[in-house]
Amino acid sequence: MDAVRFDELNINDKILKAVKEMGFEASSPIQGAAIPVILEGRDIVGQAQTGTGKTAAFGIPLLEKLDTKVKKPQAMILCPTRELAIQVADEIRKLAKFMHGAKVLPIYGGQNITNQIRSLKAGANIIVGTPGRIMDHMRRHTLKLEDLKMVVLDEADEMLNMGFREDIESILKEVPEERQTLLFSATMPKAILDITKKYQKDSKLIKVVRKELTVPNIEQYYYEVRPKQKVEVLCRLLDMHSPKLSIVFCNTKRMVDEVAGELKGRGYFAEGIHGDLKQSQRDRVMKSFRGGRVDILVATDVAARGIDVDNVDAVFNYDLPQDDEFYVHRIGRTGRAGRTGNAFTFVAGKEIYKLRDVQRYCKTKIKARPIPSINDVQATRAEKSLEEITGLIEENNLDKYVDMLDEFINETDFTALEIAAAFLKKQISENEEEVRQGEDFGDTGAEAGMVRLFINIGKKKGVRPGDILGAIAGESSISGDLVGAIDVHDQYTFVEVPKEVAKDVMYGMRHAKIKGKSVSMEPANRK
Repeated sequence: MDAVRFDELNINDKILKAVKEMGFEASSPIQGAAIPVILEGRDIVGQAQTGTGKTAAFGIPLLEKLDTKVKKPQAMILCPTRELAIQVADEIRKLAKFMHGAKVLPIYGGQNITNQIRSLKAGANIIVGTPGRIMDHMRRHTLKLEDLKMVVLDEADEMLNMGFREDIESILKEVPEERQTLLFSATMPKAILDITKKYQKDSKLIKVVRKELTVPNIEQYYYEVRPKQKVEVLCRLLDMHSPKLSIVFCNTKRMVDEVAGELKGRGYFAEGIHGDLKQSQRDRVMKSFRGGRVDILVATDVAARGIDVDNVDAVFNYDLPQDDEFYVHRIGRTGRAGRTGNAFTFVAGKEIYKLRDVQRYCKTKIKARPIPSINDVQATRAEKSLEEITGLIEENNLDKYVDMLDEFINETDFTALEIAAAFLKKQISENEEEVRQGEDFGDTGAEAGMVRLFINIGKKKGVRPGDILGAIAGESSISGDLVGAIDVHDQYTFVEVPKEVAKDVMYGMRHAKIKGKSVSMEPANRK
C-alpha cells in the first residue's frame, strides 16, 4: 500500500506547516490508518511498536479537534514513564508550533508539584502525564477534567506491566463519559482487551502488520553462552565491533547493576538505568548517553521505554527477553534513520528453544555465531588498523617517513614487513590495554584505592566544596557519596575519587563549567 501524504488527511494548514518543518511528507502506516478514524470521532485501539510514529498518529487529530480559546484541559495523554511523557509533550509542541494558544503541559513524579499546580492554574489545553501524578492532582482537585474530550493511553501494555491498572481505571471512571478514548499498545494481552471493552465504545482496531515490526537494516546474531561467560563474551564483542553507542538489555534491575559495574571495572564507559534509580540519576545517565560521554547503556525494558536515540550501533540481549515482542522492541533501537545496526543475543541452555519462537514470530533469521576468541578480537582489530593505515597512505605524503624507514632497514637486519608487523602489534596492544585497564594514574598522593585530581579553579572564583561535588555528580553520573576529600585553595582545588571511576570523572568533566567558568581536570602530582 502506498504511503498517504499528510496533505491528503484533511489536516488544517497550521498543522501541515509544522509537519513539513519537521521534515515529514508521507505518513507512516499507523498514522495513515489512524488519523482519519480519530478525526471521525471514533475510539480506536492502535497496535504499534515504539518508533512507528504513533505520537503524531494521535497528536495530529488531537490538535485538529482542540479549541485553543478554552484554557482548560481538553485532552489527556497517559504515559508509563517520565521520559516518555516528556518526549510526547515535546513532539506535540512541535506539531502545535503555529497554533496560537495551544498549550501542552507535562506532569510527572519527580517534578515540583507546586510548580505544576501553578502551571495548571495558568491554563493548559493538553495534559501529558504519568498515572500516579495525574491521580495526585485529581485528589488535590488541582486538575479539572469536566471539559475533557479525548483521553489517550500510550504504551498501555507497559503501564499495566508497571502496576498502573488500578490508577488507569480510577482515572477513566472520573473523566466525562462523552469522550473519545484512544489506546495504543505494542502488545494486546487480555488485560488490555478488558480495558477496551469496559471503557471504549465501538472501538476500531488498527494494527501494524507483523512484517513491519522488524527493521531490515539490522544484522541479527546469537551466541550460546554459559551464564558465567556472558560478561567476557560481551567485552569481546564490544572490542571486535567497537560500536560508538550500544544498549545492553537485561531482564532484572540487579543484573543491570552487575553488568554495568563489571563493564566499568574493565574500563568501559558504561552506565546502568532502571526503575529504582532516582529520576535525577536517570536524567544524568540519559544526558551522558545522548552526549556520547557514556558509550554503553545497560537497561531494563521498562527503563528503555521513551529512549529515542538514532545513532545506536548495536543492541545486546544479555538476557533473552521474556516476551517475543520485546525482542522486536529491543533490536528496533538500532538500525534507525537508514543506518545499519547489529543485534547480538546471548542464549543459555534450553533458551535456544525460546529463541526459535522469537524467530518464528519475527519471521526473521537470527544467525548462530561461535564465541569470538582472543585471536578473533585481535584479528578484527588488526583489520581495522590496516584500514586506517590504507587511509593514511592514500591521503598523506609519507616520503619523509619512507626515508626514515629506509635508513633503519639499512642499519639493521629487519625487513620492511617485519617493521610494519611490529608497529601493528604495538598499536593493537596499546588499544587493548586502554580498553582493559583504563589510565594508570600512578601515585597522586591520595588515600588507598583513591585518585587525587587537580581542578584549575578555587576560592577566588567563589568555589565551595559543594560546587565541586555537584559538578562531578552531575557530569560523570557517579554518586556523590563516592567522592572523597575536597580541598579548595585560592586558585585551584584537589578532589579524591575512587580509582575505578577516576577515568569516568575526568572524561565527564571535559566540558564542565563551575561557577560559569570552563574548568580542566587532571591527575594531581604527589603532595
